[in-house]
Amino acid sequence: MTNDTQHQHPHTHDHGHQRPPKQEQEDASTDITEVAPGILRSQLPIAMPGLGHVNCYLMEDERGVAVVDPGLPGEDSWVHLVDRLKRADYEVADVHTIVVTHSHPDHYGGAMRLRYETNADIVTHETFRTIWDAAEMDDDEDSSNLEINSADDQAAALERYFSRPSPWGGKRAGPSPEFLERLRKAGESAGGSFSIPAPTVPLADGQTIKLARREWVAMHTPGHTYDHLCLFDPEHGVVLTGDHVLPSITPHISGLTPQSDPLAEFFASLVRMEDLGDVTVALPAHGHPFADLGGRARHIIDHHEERLDTIRNATHDLPNGTVSDFMRVLFRERSWGDMAESETYAHLEHLRELGELTRSESDGFASYATTE
Repeated sequence: MTNDTQHQHPHTHDHGHQRPPKQEQEDASTDITEVAPGILRSQLPIAMPGLGHVNCYLMEDERGVAVVDPGLPGEDSWVHLVDRLKRADYEVADVHTIVVTHSHPDHYGGAMRLRYETNADIVTHETFRTIWDAAEMDDDEDSSNLEINSADDQAAALERYFSRPSPWGGKRAGPSPEFLERLRKAGESAGGSFSIPAPTVPLADGQTIKLARREWVAMHTPGHTYDHLCLFDPEHGVVLTGDHVLPSITPHISGLTPQSDPLAEFFASLVRMEDLGDVTVALPAHGHPFADLGGRARHIIDHHEERLDTIRNATHDLPNGTVSDFMRVLFRERSWGDMAESETYAHLEHLRELGELTRSESDGFASYATTE
């Protein structure tokens, strides 16, 4: 899931002509291409704001194949996944490992169906935590009485969670009605209800795992989500970047996290990408593989630094501005909404953590003023 001023919707000029789509907006191709030694790129279709596909990488070895980010839940996505495996001369039974880069449904949706069919391992970072975990922890009811095993119960838990005010007093950035319907339909597909992924191989930062006949180093890269996992192959200079670094759009940074300063964590994670060195190719979850990982990571840092400066410059005209006020300064009108508010909140809280802003509450809404 992503969100910024440039990719909530396909680009349009003021006179109405559509601009070329960003790479990440391109529709999924059925092509299978080798993008690094022993690694094939396949693409699964998704329909999410600013996104047209998710890259499902296939990592070949003597045991069969590992898949990275097996798409959305639901029968239609499953059919595409099976098709891509066949195009690469594999069957579902050949899958021995599922790597999930982070806890968004376009990345983990097919994981439990694959495990049900094959008993494949599910690899995540050790902090992997879905929105259902958050909903359960945040629920006023006794969690021992909560049943969220069926798709209907899962949808109800999400609706209950997202009906509550956000930390800044606005609406929580919740799933679309289309996704909730997809969830319910997934519950009717083979393998029982759509199940929340249960990692069998939780990786710690710096731990190694053997895939595609070589060792990969786990890198915890919080930012887009706190549980985001990148994998680095130092032998060939390959990095699986998930949604941490994308080629032509900037990942959404959510303010709806338990962490006090997710933007600072994102900056630190991006600097790690800059410092890797000897990277030959970055394999993102959306868009095409690219070479200059460090340069792209720096560009994303600069993008957010510019946003922080925009907020600093706006404080004169917004001496006690709400998150919604600052959102209207940071984002174009077509992107206004709960996701944009969430990202704005993350930037405001970063400046508060730096001591540049103070926060106050009025009628349940947070507002920010300079400390000068």
